[in-house]
Amino acid sequence: MITPAFELSQDPTFLILTIRVPYTRTSEFDLYIDGDDFKFYAKPYFLRLTLPGKIVEDGREKATFDIDKGLFTLHVPKETAGEHFEGLQMLTSLLAPKGSRSAKPLVEDMACSGIVDGEEEDDEEEFDWQVEQEVYMDTSEEQLKELQKYGFGSQRSGVFTRLQEELSDVIDIQNPDRTTGSERRRKRLDAETSIFCPDHYLADLFEDEEIQGLLKFLPWWSDLCPDSIRQGEAAVSFTDDEKEQLRKFTNHSYILDKKSRFQVWLSLVDIILAYCYELRTTEGEHNVESPWTIRKLSGTLCWLETYSSMQEVLVSFGRRVLCYPLYRHFSLVSAAVQDAARVFQSGKACVLKCLLDIHKVFRENEPAYILNDLYITDYCVWIQRVKACGLYCLPQCCSGVPMTETEASVTVHTDLKKQMDSALCSTRCVSTRERSV
Repeated sequence: MITPAFELSQDPTFLILTIRVPYTRTSEFDLYIDGDDFKFYAKPYFLRLTLPGKIVEDGREKATFDIDKGLFTLHVPKETAGEHFEGLQMLTSLLAPKGSRSAKPLVEDMACSGIVDGEEEDDEEEFDWQVEQEVYMDTSEEQLKELQKYGFGSQRSGVFTRLQEELSDVIDIQNPDRTTGSERRRKRLDAETSIFCPDHYLADLFEDEEIQGLLKFLPWWSDLCPDSIRQGEAAVSFTDDEKEQLRKFTNHSYILDKKSRFQVWLSLVDIILAYCYELRTTEGEHNVESPWTIRKLSGTLCWLETYSSMQEVLVSFGRRVLCYPLYRHFSLVSAAVQDAARVFQSGKACVLKCLLDIHKVFRENEPAYILNDLYITDYCVWIQRVKACGLYCLPQCCSGVPMTETEASVTVHTDLKKQMDSALCSTRCVSTRERSV
């Protein structure tokens, strides 16, 4: 069966489904409507959706079929008139997972509240005994201890043992499957300290005409008006390519404990910060360096880093901006933080659109596609299921962390600060001697 292209919209009374089924006949259409369960069949197409609200079949439904375009448009009444259905743009989350009878997970995480409580709470349902099984392979305790975890929610291991040739082109850490989290962080900090270039930093600090031009750039989410921001996802539209990619994702649930969920949120901030910097410095036009820039500025993607606080995320991002890219100016750090806060404030749809853009950038780059498998694809699916309140807390968390240039110079790293101060002092001494002469 083929899953057709589809879109959902709504008005106060009806849910509107638009399904593209070319080369079919209306006499072969078959519909099933029962509360939040919707099924459509027209050989060879089959669509099954778990809706965010209930619809009814009471005689008011109406349908049209455009033969030339192959578009079937169906208006179905809402059970409660005036109810707003959330998440109609989250196409992946609407598709029921393969091998199950609904979009509900077989194992539920009954979490409490707060920023880390992103999963939607589902009602308990009967266990599906037809779940796919795999042959058990015994793994020794020594092997389990040796393999380190990384990826989305730290749920992957052993990936790079099979990809040794691509390792250096994707991440900076060597042998990640045998390197602990504390060792990764220590090596990351050492690498940043050793590569920091005071001359490059000073050149961007004093010759900043081009950087000032980049600071005036307005990314696409700047067009969202305040009213749109409060509505969140309704203000963001997806391209046909983005909708097609959403339909290709496999919908499934993520079972994360409290600590893992918190780390997932922080890593998401880290990735979005890197994306915001890249988008601003290329003025919205990705280039061949875009995969490298996004990957390099994100400690999550480049070093498989896990964070425990927002302070660590922002300091790590600030360090990497001052060490690696073409433009190394603290004003760009501040601008990227403001951009990321605006993205999260604009809701799930805005974050999802950014993630889809990252997914496309990595998908079109030969080694970087591995990062999609490790992080971005899971984020694209997971973000569609989280509660919006978690997103709206992030801008406040970002703004609550001190990130002025003086404070960043102190918190970025003592060694970096010494190098910066030494370079600045040398420049001032030269200027003083020139004036005395």
